[in-house]
Amino acid sequence: MKKQLHKKLHEKLVTLLFNAKAGHIGSSLSCLDILTELMVYTMKKDDKFILSKGHAVPALYVILHYLKKITTKELATFHMDGTKLPAHPSSYYLAKDIPFATGSLGHGLSLASGIAQSYKYFMKGKNKNIVYCLISDGECNEGQVWEAAQYASHFQLSNLIVLLDKNKFQAFGRIENVLGDSATKEKWEAFGFEVLESDGHKIDDIQSSFKNALSSQSDKPKIIIFDTVKGHGISFMENTLASHYDVLTPAQYDEALGDLNKL
Repeated sequence: MKKQLHKKLHEKLVTLLFNAKAGHIGSSLSCLDILTELMVYTMKKDDKFILSKGHAVPALYVILHYLKKITTKELATFHMDGTKLPAHPSSYYLAKDIPFATGSLGHGLSLASGIAQSYKYFMKGKNKNIVYCLISDGECNEGQVWEAAQYASHFQLSNLIVLLDKNKFQAFGRIENVLGDSATKEKWEAFGFEVLESDGHKIDDIQSSFKNALSSQSDKPKIIIFDTVKGHGISFMENTLASHYDVLTPAQYDEALGDLNKL
């Protein structure tokens, strides 16, 4: 059942982007499995989620559609004039599920840390709600990410779980060629985080990583570094910079659906 849902959401995502003539296919596919496990199976009602890598919002939209928080009619307006569902998330619509507008990379972890601290402060330790924040490995080149990491560690925000989509690419090339790999276990441990690692596309591994993070008794903030593939599931897009920008042609769309049918 889970595998079928993941496959269905992959197909829905690619169809959404094809119909809208939109890019960011690779970035959305690299985190879709993570977000599906998080939002469909893991999050509690009053938990919060911040999508810091806002350009992957199509993945979030298709999941919110599955959860019946976005109608089919609304989803069809994605990326169109007058839409409530722009190419980067806006908080003026679905504020409970998208509490902040993101897309200018680097800000999400600061926002998530503030929410996590407010939960701990106002509930005096009684609140069990968790704040999740999805960031990218390219985003880890932003200085504000590390200011937020130091803040979260200093204030022992144990109710904060960062999800790192490590697909090894950013806007202009491979991570190691642009500014080096900042998304390492060693660096996050040095900033005071409890670090877990997982395959970002194997459903059982993703599920186990969430369970392990949630069962931890540590007072440290947590981060799960997910090893992912940019353009996951589409053979001609996997591990390519082009998948960050390209819009699918009709022939490529048909080929993509054929690939996804094999997932």
